[in-house]
Amino acid sequence: MEPNRCGWCKGDTLYEAYHDQEWGVPIKDDDLLFEFLVLETFQAGLSWITILKRREHFRVAFDHFEYKKIAKYPESKILELLQDEGIIRNKLKVRATVTNAQAFIKIQEEFGSFSSYIWSFVDNAQVKNNITNYKDAPANTPTSDAISKDLKKRGFKFVGSTIMYAFMQATGMVNDHEVNCFRYSEV
Repeated sequence: MEPNRCGWCKGDTLYEAYHDQEWGVPIKDDDLLFEFLVLETFQAGLSWITILKRREHFRVAFDHFEYKKIAKYPESKILELLQDEGIIRNKLKVRATVTNAQAFIKIQEEFGSFSSYIWSFVDNAQVKNNITNYKDAPANTPTSDAISKDLKKRGFKFVGSTIMYAFMQATGMVNDHEVNCFRYSEV
């Protein structure tokens, strides 16, 4: 018998695997946090499944999300990425990834880790919501507003409040699994 899952992922094996194994699991590792920051940047205006289907290609194209390497990308690498059909070839998003890698490193220098910085917005503890239908989950919150505002002040691009709330969901800063989902009590 299939476990009860959140309504947004039902019927697609890739979505279900992501939901079952990753979505909403608290992430404190800077490497993974940067990966999700990149993926959420590219997801802006698109569906998450579009990004998931290209995730492995993103990983290869962006040097396994090694932010120290990305922060130093020369113009030639940016132009190469803009020709790569395996990723989303949006000039602003590709350039934002380089800018965000540079800003990410500055936050690490100031706070010791990006994880320490980002998790401070939720007092270092996952916010557990009581969602009965995924359609009732908020698109943004005062916390995602605050994160967005602070990241923009620090030079980040494509970090609007809605993008940052999706980032919070993906990285487990909030648990927005439906209360009847088998993962709700597990993450």
